Amino acid sequence: MKEQSTKTAAKRKFFKVVFSRAGIFVILILLQLLVSTVVTYYLREYATFVYSLLTVLEVVVLVYIINTEGNPAFKMTWILCVLAFPVIGTVFYVYVHLQLETRFLQNRLAALRMETEAYMDQNQEIVTALWNSKSANAQLSYYLSHQLGFPTYHNTEVEYFPIGEAKFESMKKELEKAEKFIFMEYFIVEEGLMWDTILDILKRKVEEGVEVRFMYDGMCAFDLLPYTYPKKLQKFGIKCKMSNKIRPFVSTVQNNRDHRKICVIDGQVGYVGGINLADEYINEKERFGHWKDTAVLLRGDAVQSLTMIFLQMWDVEEHGPEPYGKYLTKKAEKLNQELGYVIPYADSPFDNENVGEEVYFHILNHAKKYVHIMTPYLILDNEMLTTLTRAAKSGIEVIIIMPHIPDKWYAFAVAKTYYKELIEGGVQIYEYTPGFVHAKVFVSDDDTATVGSINLDFRSLYLHFENGVFIYNNPEVGQIEKDFQNTLAKSHNVTVTEVKNRGILTKVAGQVLRLVAPLM
Repeated sequence: MKEQSTKTAAKRKFFKVVFSRAGIFVILILLQLLVSTVVTYYLREYATFVYSLLTVLEVVVLVYIINTEGNPAFKMTWILCVLAFPVIGTVFYVYVHLQLETRFLQNRLAALRMETEAYMDQNQEIVTALWNSKSANAQLSYYLSHQLGFPTYHNTEVEYFPIGEAKFESMKKELEKAEKFIFMEYFIVEEGLMWDTILDILKRKVEEGVEVRFMYDGMCAFDLLPYTYPKKLQKFGIKCKMSNKIRPFVSTVQNNRDHRKICVIDGQVGYVGGINLADEYINEKERFGHWKDTAVLLRGDAVQSLTMIFLQMWDVEEHGPEPYGKYLTKKAEKLNQELGYVIPYADSPFDNENVGEEVYFHILNHAKKYVHIMTPYLILDNEMLTTLTRAAKSGIEVIIIMPHIPDKWYAFAVAKTYYKELIEGGVQIYEYTPGFVHAKVFVSDDDTATVGSINLDFRSLYLHFENGVFIYNNPEVGQIEKDFQNTLAKSHNVTVTEVKNRGILTKVAGQVLRLVAPLM
């Protein structure tokens, strides 16, 4: 039995390596060599014709890439791939951009947004109050509501958790109170104290008649959970599915991971943030020193948006009608101005809107005193790099807290290539000395913050399904800033001298990998 388990684990690790981004890159190189060998030795008589055809196709693809809409960084990466690997790079680009499943998913999500539109209505009294409070935030509210269907709410309590352990304790208590339904959507799920405890609660709740739906990203099937794990949970009465199942070489949708972290209980309580369901997130298991992560609890009107965001993703592969009205949040009759404004939002790679990045830009562009940031990764496009340094050069205190002990050496090597330019531009970089920062937090001017799942890297900003919550004039913003200062006190200020004294291998690796940063 032990031998079989070892073989299964080894098999999963093998496939994880093979179908990782690095693995696919190596495979492309090998395929390029194979094609060149076949043409040279077996198709010598037709070599001129074959190479001419491939050259024409390469030129056509390059012209197409240059003239497409989208982020220039992605264009440059694709151009580099096509020029470096003319055959495979060209074929791979055509393969990626002719994906029927991608188009289906895009259309299906658009249709589901239309279905839920009636349940995401905007109270105009709130909009008017926001215009009178801060017009810039009213403009963001308009964008999120009219372009994407995410309303602004009053009557929502916010509770901030500065560490995974605190969220875990709160979540256990709230799950036990569930009477109607529990919706959960997470990126990582791993058996251990955290997940086993939550699963036991979910089993009991099902027996009590509570509807439980649980969804997790298909990447977990590589090395965390068996591929048949949803069937195991279904035997307990839990409705379970993997989002974005891994189907190598059949579809490229697996590049668009479901990175969201959402938990909704009875439509009254909702959780968002960076904390997944695995023991390192509550420091029960040590991987990269002390694990620093954050989350928020929403209680009140704004939870309805989280419910609908979850159902939109859940229903992608469903065919029957969804009784949305069954899961509505009971709205408060009067507006509580003291609770400020709360906007839960989500980001999709298929809606042609970079929602997470727009929220980050908004905070940076409208800050008066400071913008304080926590992020595990720092892989930036030129626009974000310019916005960060422009804010700092304008007299705004911009501080970024990064991990001191990274989880991915290659991502950290790329991040360090931005340090010099950021520091010289006035941005302060700190590294969390005790370990790893996994938090995704922006807080500004004692009145504005966003907490969610969105990292400062290409994958989160452009390729993944993400979610977060924008908070304005809520008393809990002060607690977010307090936590930032507490984290800052445990962090080391990185200097330009330190950056220049990095090892040669780190410098070279970072600069080379930065060329393909949009694919990391």
